[in-house]
Amino acid sequence: MFYSPRIAPNTGNAIRMVAATGCELHLVRPLGFEMSEPKLRRAGLDYHDLASVAVHESLAAAWRAISPTRVFAFTAHAQRSFADVSYRPDDVLMFGPEPTGLDAQTLADPHISDKVRIPMIAGRRSLNLSNAAAVAVYEAWRQQGFAGAL
Repeated sequence: MFYSPRIAPNTGNAIRMVAATGCELHLVRPLGFEMSEPKLRRAGLDYHDLASVAVHESLAAAWRAISPTRVFAFTAHAQRSFADVSYRPDDVLMFGPEPTGLDAQTLADPHISDKVRIPMIAGRRSLNLSNAAAVAVYEAWRQQGFAGAL
């Protein structure tokens, strides 16, 4: 889940990643771009038709549509490493907007089960959104034995 993403190519890259992994991408408005934007289409190449992407008008609408059991919010302010989680197939991996990440109000949402971070060298602020999502998705998928992969 990308909450209020701002940069079209990051979302385009994520669309390509979800097509390659079989997971779903949930985008929560407001978006910093239009879904028809050329940079979004270019970054996703010809994978748009192969990806499962849903756009939700609000976070509340996303929660109603998804009915998540567990939500892991990725934030540089968390103490727990994302690699310490035993992921399940129906988990939601939630990422905030570039460049600020998830704000305190969103991180306090009762749907969020835990806050996790991707380890980085000290003094670094964050990873690129699509890279962070790919790191997380591939770890969760690895734990599932890369189900459905060739």
